Amino acid sequence: MSQDLANLLQQTVATELPHLRAVTGDQASQQPPKAGAWSKKEELGHLIDSAINNHARFVRMTLEDDYQGPSCAQDGWVALHAYRDLPWSALIDVWEKNNFLLTHLIAQIPASRLSSQGVVGSNPPVTLRFLIDDYVLHMQHHLDHVLSREKITPYPRPQTL
Repeated sequence: MSQDLANLLQQTVATELPHLRAVTGDQASQQPPKAGAWSKKEELGHLIDSAINNHARFVRMTLEDDYQGPSCAQDGWVALHAYRDLPWSALIDVWEKNNFLLTHLIAQIPASRLSSQGVVGSNPPVTLRFLIDDYVLHMQHHLDHVLSREKITPYPRPQTL
């Protein structure tokens, strides 16, 4: 079961990586016309932040019972990292490497721990299985947006155990 979740993440990264690399640095740097919207660089940076935050959640929910952790102040994280100032290719590499490590981590999680529950921020409790699957869904939603796809994966979905 953990291996299935790891494979889902690995397949998503493998599928999307060439599409990200096809985006030019100039395209990634363009600021959207909507005030407060993220550039492609900033949105990919948000996915790096998501990987970092979820890495800690996945580990702690595997090792601890009744995990309770903070949500992520996403606009603050993106602004503080100033992703707009970094090279597009470097951001892609960081995103890829973080997800490589997450894929390996997820494959190590004992199947019995996937049903462990935890709370992120003020959200209702979820299982580790849900949190991992939700991470990939969230990633796909943002990648669809970064890649200017006509169809954007819907997100969020209802939180269920």
